[in-house]
Amino acid sequence: MATVDEYRQLIKNLLNEHAKLVWDERIQAQTIFDTEHDHYQLVYVGWRDSKRVYGTVLHLDIINNKIWVQQDGTEVGVANELVELGVSKQDIVLGFDPPKMRHHTDFAVG
Repeated sequence: MATVDEYRQLIKNLLNEHAKLVWDERIQAQTIFDTEHDHYQLVYVGWRDSKRVYGTVLHLDIINNKIWVQQDGTEVGVANELVELGVSKQDIVLGFDPPKMRHHTDFAVG
């Protein structure tokens, strides 16, 4: 298991990389890093013509030394990216899955 500090840096790097992938110059990707409480988000903000664009694309927390994926709006899946970067599946919780269903995945239950 990596340290919480290593997880913090890994998450920040990952969110910064995803922020670079915004396809529309009218949309701003904002990264939000609360390292005191271990909350990390990537949010899209902007306008497309007269339609407001706002939403959390990624939300990760560190809880009890595990990375909790609270929201994942990516195609690949941020949990899969974390595994590719060396994070053990037992250190990743899919927080968006109902607790009673988490044991059906290869990831941690909580």
